[in-house]
Amino acid sequence: MTTMALQSQTIRKLWRRINVLNSPYILRRLSSSTETEEKKVRIGCASGFWGDTPTAAPQLIHHGKLDFLMFDYLSEITMSLLTAARAKKPELGYAPDFVLFALGPYLNDIKRKGIRVLSNAGGINPEGCAAALRLAARKAGVDLKVAVVQGDDLMPQKKELISTGTPDMKSGLPLPMSVHSMNAYFGAGPIAKALEMGADIVITGRCADSSLALAPLMHTFKWKSDDIDLLASGSLAGHLIECGAQVTGGIFTDWHQVPDWHNIGFPIAEVSGDGTILITKPPKTGGLISRGTVAEQLLYEIGDPRAYILPDVVCDFTGVSVTECEGGVRVEGAKGKPATDSYKVSATYLDGYRVTAVSCIGGPRSRDKGRKTAEAILNRCRNIFKVLKLNDFTRTHVQILGAEETYGNHRRDGDGPREGVIWISVQHSDKKALELFSREIAAAGTGMAPGLTAIVGGRPRVSPLLRLHSFLIKKTDCKIKVLLDEKEEVYAENSASVPYSEYEYQDQPVSQVPDLLVGKQRYSVGDLAYTRSGDKADSCNIGVVARHPAFYPYLKKALSSQAVADYFQHVFPADVNPLDCVKRYELEGISGLNFLLENSLGGGGVASLRSDPQGKAYGQMLLDFPIENMPETAILMQGS
Repeated sequence: MTTMALQSQTIRKLWRRINVLNSPYILRRLSSSTETEEKKVRIGCASGFWGDTPTAAPQLIHHGKLDFLMFDYLSEITMSLLTAARAKKPELGYAPDFVLFALGPYLNDIKRKGIRVLSNAGGINPEGCAAALRLAARKAGVDLKVAVVQGDDLMPQKKELISTGTPDMKSGLPLPMSVHSMNAYFGAGPIAKALEMGADIVITGRCADSSLALAPLMHTFKWKSDDIDLLASGSLAGHLIECGAQVTGGIFTDWHQVPDWHNIGFPIAEVSGDGTILITKPPKTGGLISRGTVAEQLLYEIGDPRAYILPDVVCDFTGVSVTECEGGVRVEGAKGKPATDSYKVSATYLDGYRVTAVSCIGGPRSRDKGRKTAEAILNRCRNIFKVLKLNDFTRTHVQILGAEETYGNHRRDGDGPREGVIWISVQHSDKKALELFSREIAAAGTGMAPGLTAIVGGRPRVSPLLRLHSFLIKKTDCKIKVLLDEKEEVYAENSASVPYSEYEYQDQPVSQVPDLLVGKQRYSVGDLAYTRSGDKADSCNIGVVARHPAFYPYLKKALSSQAVADYFQHVFPADVNPLDCVKRYELEGISGLNFLLENSLGGGGVASLRSDPQGKAYGQMLLDFPIENMPETAILMQGS
C-alpha cells in the first residue's frame, strides 16, 4: 500500500472515531459520566456542640478531601449561656473556641485547599465572631472573605412581641416581661446567598443545625425552593452529621464495639446531585460507621418523622433506607413537603435562681444516708427562711446517683449501694436564699451522716434559671441581611403559604402486627434493637431501631404507647396521665420506632433540676425492657 493510501486510511479511521464520539448516545454517556463525577459534594462536620474537641478540624481539613466544613455550636442551653455571657461583656455572646482553637490555627490550610466554612458560632453576636475571625486571618496573613447572616435576634422587637401576647406553642401562655433572649431558627437560604456572594466563611446566629449542610448543596447544585425532595435529602445529610461524632460511633448502643474513642473520626457527608448520601469519615481514624450508628442518629431529637419541620422544607423520613456499602453507609429515600410560612423562635426568660450541690458518700446503706442528709439540709434551710421571712423553695429535687433512682420502680431491690452521690438541686425566687443554702451544705460534713467525703467543686454557685418559651413568627416579619465586606444584601424567603399547624398531624395509627411465631425465649429490647434518646425543650424522644428486620414486628407489638408510658411513668409530672404524654411513630424504611415523651424532663435544659435534663439516658433505660414469649432470634433471621 502506498504511503498516500496509508495516510488516507488513517484519516478515515480517525474521522470514524470522531463521528462515533460525537454521536448523541456517546455524548450523553460522556456528559452523564462527567455530571455524575461533578455532582458529589463532600461536607465535613468538625463540631457537634460548644465544647467539642478541637482535634476534629485538622483531621477533616488535612485528610477529608472536603469541599465544605461546618461547625455546629448552638443548642437551647448554649443560647442561654451565650446570652448570660454577653450581659456581662457586650463583646461576647459567640463561641470563642471557634476562633481560638477550632478554626483559627488552620486558616491558611482552608484557604490553600479551597475549603469553605459555615458555622453558627456567632450565637447572639455573629458580628463579634466575624470581627474576631477577620483579625485572626490578618494575623495569619491570609485573605479570607467572612460573611455574616443577621436578623435572627428578635430582642429589638421585644416590646411589640410582648404587647401582642405571642403565645407559647405548647402552653399557650404569653411571652413574659422577663424575656432574656429571642432567636428565630433561620434556614439555609441566607447562608447559600452568602456563598453566592463569594464568602469563604459564613457566620450565622441561630439557624436550623442541618441548614449548615443544606446551604452548600443548594449553592452547588442550584436546588430551588420547589425541589422539595432534594431539600429533604440535603437536610437529612445535615441532620446526620450535625452532632459530629454521634454518627461515627459516639454514644452508640454497642459502644463496646467502637474502637479508638481517643481518635474518633468525625463525619463526612458525600452528597450527589440526586440527593443520595454517603456517610463516611477520614481514613485511619477511630470510631465506627454502620447501619446502626447512622440509623440511631437519624432518629436523634426528632418528633413526628412524617413531618420533621425545618425552615426550608418539611421532611418525611418514614421511607428512608440506610445501607452499608463500600466506603461507608448509603442513605436515601427522604421525601419533602412544602415549607411553612413561619419560623420557630426560641426565647428564654428569667424565672428565679437555681443551685445544685453534689456530694459523695460511702459506706453501707449509702442511699438511705444520702437521702436523709439531703432532707435534713432542706429542712434546716426552710427553718432559716421562716426566721428571715423568705418564701419556701420554688422547687427541689433530690436524687442519689448510684442507687438507680433514675429507673423509678424498675430499680433493683436491696439495701442500696455502698457508695453513692447526693444530688440536691433547688430553685428559689430570691438569690440570697440560695446563697444561704449553698453555705449550709458544708455543715453536713460534721453534723449529719457518716461517710460524706467531699462537696464536688466546693460550695456551689447560684445561677439564673432560664426557661424556654417557643413561638412562631411569620417569615415576612423577619428582616434578614447578609453582610460581606462592604456589601449588604437583604434576603427574603420565597413566599410560602402553608401554615405550621397543617403539619401537626394526629397521632400515627399503629400498624397491625400479623400473627407472630411464639416461643419460650425472653429477650430485652437491647437484644433486639439499638436505641438513642435526646431532648427538645421539656420533651424527650427515644428512637428504637431493630437490629434485624425480622425483629421489627415483635418490637412494634411489645412497645406500644401504653407500655412505654407505664415504663417511664416516674419521669412525668404527678398530676398528668403518662399516656397523654407519649406519642409513637413508625419508620418502616429503617425498621424503627420513635417515641416522643412530652413534659418528661422536669422543665428541660437549664430549667430542669434533674441530673439528666436532656434525657440522654432514657434510651439506655429502655434497653432493659423485657419482651416475652419469643422464638430464638436465629430462627427469625433464617426465616427472613
